[in-house]
Amino acid sequence: MSYKITDYTKKKALKMQLEVKPSQRKGKKIDVYKNGKFIKAVGALGYMDYPTYILKEGKKKADERRRLYHLRHTKNTLGEKLALNLLW
Repeated sequence: MSYKITDYTKKKALKMQLEVKPSQRKGKKIDVYKNGKFIKAVGALGYMDYPTYILKEGKKKADERRRLYHLRHTKNTLGEKLALNLLW
């Protein structure tokens, strides 16, 4: 199973001055780079993200899933921050 990086994620990465590529790490969606240097692999394969919810279930459902995602991810680790900003 591979993940196709969405335009949503590409635009968010560009704003953050990051580069995203399909992950080479097992079970992850994207690898995140800054100035060509690998930072972190984020997003678990098998789980949907905000742009995927919009495509499959509509914006209303996606907005609710985003709200819930933000409520349960509060550790502020680098991985969570990147996933939150790039995928949600």
